[in-house]
Amino acid sequence: MHSIALVSTKSIDHDEWLRWRRTGITGSDAAAIVGLDRYRSPFDVYADKLGLKPEIPDNEAMRQGRDLEQYVAERFMEATGKKVRRRNAILQHPEHHWMLANIDRRVVGENAGFEAKTTSVLNRTKFAQGEFPPNYYVQCVHYMAVTGADRWYLGVLVLNKAFHVFTIERDEAEVQALIEAEKHFWENHVLKQ
Repeated sequence: MHSIALVSTKSIDHDEWLRWRRTGITGSDAAAIVGLDRYRSPFDVYADKLGLKPEIPDNEAMRQGRDLEQYVAERFMEATGKKVRRRNAILQHPEHHWMLANIDRRVVGENAGFEAKTTSVLNRTKFAQGEFPPNYYVQCVHYMAVTGADRWYLGVLVLNKAFHVFTIERDEAEVQALIEAEKHFWENHVLKQ
């Protein structure tokens, strides 16, 4: 992986971590920027980067997602036989410095990463049919752009019902399209205010 370790996340508190995330576009911002996040709009990302609105407090889904991340990683390793490791850093694209990534795990022995997700039982039908939300896809494409990874694995725990693994192969056209969309957003909106 060719990204730059911008700052270690082992030595900073939550507030400082949030300040670093405001210095660029993260994986969780990417889908909102391209209009594929049903919870956030491009304006929400813009306002967050400029500090125009208060930080959104954790809700129960956010808390459970963080708390269950290790469990989802363990289930992924059990299901696939692959080994994953934490990458305790905010990563930065070597050329597009506004592209940041705080990845869940890297896959040992592969040029690949892993994203852990938890979701409500109300979403189980989509996953059982082999589909996952577009915001998950965009987040993984963003991470591949930042890290140079060839693929990203997605482990999804449908609470109390199922566990699914998806593999997203790098598509250079998709990566470049996302970089261009994020670059336009950053340079023409955030920087120019």
